[in-house]
Amino acid sequence: MTPSSAPSATPWATGLTLAAFALAVTVVTVVAFGSVLVGISPVLALVVNLVASAGAAPTLWVWSRVPLWRWVVAGVAAGIPAGWLILLAASL
Repeated sequence: MTPSSAPSATPWATGLTLAAFALAVTVVTVVAFGSVLVGISPVLALVVNLVASAGAAPTLWVWSRVPLWRWVVAGVAAGIPAGWLILLAASL
């Protein structure tokens, strides 16, 4: 094996920063859109959130195989349920 074919070190600091940013953007987006939709109809908010999450899932699945994008996928995957929980707590 040549030195150039050796696996590179995982950039934990950069990756976790990117994941945290993706998580924050996702949480803000889910809560902002969800809170507006809850004002119109709680059922509409639920349906739109489920459809949006189901629609994003195939793209996130493909992106999870790319080294850079897997950090974004981790942040989004953690941000969606976190945003749902915050939206649920704010709606009660």
